[in-house]
Amino acid sequence: MQLVVDTSVLIAVLTGEPSRPALIRATRGADLVAPSSVHWEVGNALAALIERRLATRAQAVGALKAYAKIPLRLLDVDLGESLELAAEHRLYAYDAYLIACARNQRAPLLTLDKGLARAAAEAGIKILEVKE
Repeated sequence: MQLVVDTSVLIAVLTGEPSRPALIRATRGADLVAPSSVHWEVGNALAALIERRLATRAQAVGALKAYAKIPLRLLDVDLGESLELAAEHRLYAYDAYLIACARNQRAPLLTLDKGLARAAAEAGIKILEVKE
């Protein structure tokens, strides 16, 4: 089964957030996919953790090394389709890319972002719920 994951899921796993065990269980055996933009969002999120002094440089580098080991297939999405989704659901482009990816792959979305989950459900995307 393919499963679209977003940055919130990846960062939660990489930084050891309380949801980490449930997220690992939910993704076990799945083919993980994401729009290519997620790669840059992970870097941005790790840099933000350093900037806000929530992680040291060494911790962020360790998380980046762990990220490189995640079997995640990055996919291109159609920008026109994404723009339409962003306009229709009043989203940032990055969230629309995730919805477009899930739609094109006919795959559920796993996210910890409640706003994204709500918009994706409105767009007809199945949301994978995680039980902690």
